[in-house]
Amino acid sequence: MASGCKIGPSILNSDLASLGAECLWVLDSGADYLHLDASCSSGRSVFYMHMMVSKPEQWVKPMAVAGANQYTFHLEATENPGALIKDTRENGMKVGLAIKPGTSVEYLAPWANQIDMALVMTVEPGFGGQKFMEDMMPKVHWLRTQFPSLDIEVDGRVGSDTVHKCAEAGANMIVSGSAIMRSEDPRSVINLLRNVCSDAAQKRSLDR
Repeated sequence: MASGCKIGPSILNSDLASLGAECLWVLDSGADYLHLDASCSSGRSVFYMHMMVSKPEQWVKPMAVAGANQYTFHLEATENPGALIKDTRENGMKVGLAIKPGTSVEYLAPWANQIDMALVMTVEPGFGGQKFMEDMMPKVHWLRTQFPSLDIEVDGRVGSDTVHKCAEAGANMIVSGSAIMRSEDPRSVINLLRNVCSDAAQKRSLDR
């Protein structure tokens, strides 16, 4: 089975001048992990790195040294996913494999049994102000159907108005940036996201 529903605030949208304080703030508000797109510092927290870089191979060891728990790289950014998966594990981190909206989910399938998490981007990475891409949900559904125990994460404009679609498709790890970070009550937003996700997972188990 997948590891249960987890909510990871994206620190991409945080005030980098007070990164440490903001990390503690969202963790104290009930976040399960921190989704970092830029940098990582060691501590008691769980850090999942999303490496939107052209040569992910060169960042494995630095991120491990920095204290990352999971290293997620883009399938499109490497010519040898197998070697990178192996290197990530040898450096003591879990492995996440991400695909951009234009990449067919079938390209990820050969690696699904070797990774800890699949990340389906619901916006084009690296560009702000985009709308949530609902047409990515069939990818999530296909992965959940083919690999029932895989952790499946969604990232990109996911909030209270879009999480239902993600959860019903089969996502159990929700990255949410501005919906949490700009909220006056982040705990309530995190709880809502988690409850929607958990309810959908429970319904799936009952429907089997």
